[in-house]
Amino acid sequence: MADVKETDGRDRLDEMMTNLARGRIALGVAALAVPGLTVKALRLGGGADPGRDYLVRAFGAREVALCAGYLLSRDESGRRLWTRLGVAVDALDVMSGLKTRGRLPLWVTAGLVGVAGSATTLGAAKAARDLVG
Repeated sequence: MADVKETDGRDRLDEMMTNLARGRIALGVAALAVPGLTVKALRLGGGADPGRDYLVRAFGAREVALCAGYLLSRDESGRRLWTRLGVAVDALDVMSGLKTRGRLPLWVTAGLVGVAGSATTLGAAKAARDLVG
């Protein structure tokens, strides 16, 4: 059975965090470039709504900034900081998602909370591992 460490010296948790960051950058770029399409793809509404589009772009900018910070960190202390910031933001997203119960279809709320909860859990696992070494 293979050890947790992979051949390049990084472990699976780091690889999962890297892949999550890359995916979130892609989502962020899409939200910045085509907010209406992003909202439609996530089934959060349709039609023209400049206020919603502004908030979706802000969400996209946040995703790009958090994940680019993580990926561009030159050392582990930088990645630890960006991981903790991401956990805080994702936990707030979970709380915000839970407040949508009854105002959005249950499957939309469950999907949003599930994605944010998964990111929170993954980030918290990395932050905990970083603390204990």
